[in-house]
Amino acid sequence: MTTAIYAPAAERQTNAVGTGALLAIIEWLSGDECHALDEAGLVSGLGRRLQALGLPVDRLTLHLMTLHPELVGRTIAWAPGEPVEIHDREHGARVAISNTPLRKVMETREPLVVGPGESVHGRWRHIDVFADRGLMQLVIAPLCNIDGPVGAAVFGTRRPAGFTASERQVIERILPALRNTSELRILRQVELSLLDTYVGPLTASRILAGRIRQGEIESMEAALLLCDLRGFTELSNKLPGGTVLGLLNAYFDRVVPAITREGGEVLKFMGDAVLAFFPGYAAAHACGAALASARAILDEIDRFQYDGIGVKAGIALHYGEVSYGNIGSGRRLDFTLIGRDVNLVSRIQTACSELGEALLMSEPFREKAGAGDVMSVGAQGLKGFAEPVELFTIVR
Repeated sequence: MTTAIYAPAAERQTNAVGTGALLAIIEWLSGDECHALDEAGLVSGLGRRLQALGLPVDRLTLHLMTLHPELVGRTIAWAPGEPVEIHDREHGARVAISNTPLRKVMETREPLVVGPGESVHGRWRHIDVFADRGLMQLVIAPLCNIDGPVGAAVFGTRRPAGFTASERQVIERILPALRNTSELRILRQVELSLLDTYVGPLTASRILAGRIRQGEIESMEAALLLCDLRGFTELSNKLPGGTVLGLLNAYFDRVVPAITREGGEVLKFMGDAVLAFFPGYAAAHACGAALASARAILDEIDRFQYDGIGVKAGIALHYGEVSYGNIGSGRRLDFTLIGRDVNLVSRIQTACSELGEALLMSEPFREKAGAGDVMSVGAQGLKGFAEPVELFTIVR
């Protein structure tokens, strides 16, 4: 059976649930207490309050869609006496809910009430958060945001007769407040995920803290890592564009996790190069983390192949003082690192190619990293630096 969520006016009953109790839930959804809760606290608090009103809610789920390069959304699921489940859904998860009433509601923005059997909109009992729970009816309501993807709230019951008309009316009355508080959480998640994706967590925290004016610069000490793909120009000149992009993304999939696992932050993708920094109060820790990342990258590159194509990389490591902050013009700004030590790590990376070394580090970095398997390659003349700079590599 498939019907609209809202009962006809002749069937509506208002005396089953007191107006005061219903308003208390709406006020809670709109108030400071709920605003301070995370998604799990929201869904569990709402589920308990609906049960306290007498509604036979045996499963309550929120399906919140988002903007994220890897995730299409998040499902938060509550049941009485159970821990709240949180499922982050990858983009392929759309296939799992295709031909289901849940997908229909998200597409049409119209609510549905579905029973346990087949409906014209497909099955729902195979969806993981509803499977094997003995649910007899779902009330599925869209959470329509002003802008952006549509989510859904689902209220499930084991009662054979399902929800009554007056119980569905209670659900109808709380939906605007539930939509608003869900939208706030979606906006928070989108804000954080997009900033983290495009500028990194440290820079994102600076932006959210309001440090976004042109020229706001701070000095800091950090370990610097610059990783460059060898021979990329030649590869890109002879390979199809789609293959080049696939190769480049697969290569970054090896490099970036090795950096972030050790607490580093990728500041820039510069064509086929990655500039990362490892901030921290302890220089030894920052340099140790950068060196561990470099070793992991080289190990990954040794095993890497894309469509039968192998690659090589050159990694430069240095520790020094950098200026970190906003540069640009007017409303088009960029967070970046500038300074003599940033220039130096760039020249060290160039020396990797000239000397045929996979990894080179400066003397300040070598001293602070404390690595034992390091050997000097001698003092090297670097463009833009008056004095030769002694460089070191690791024995692999």
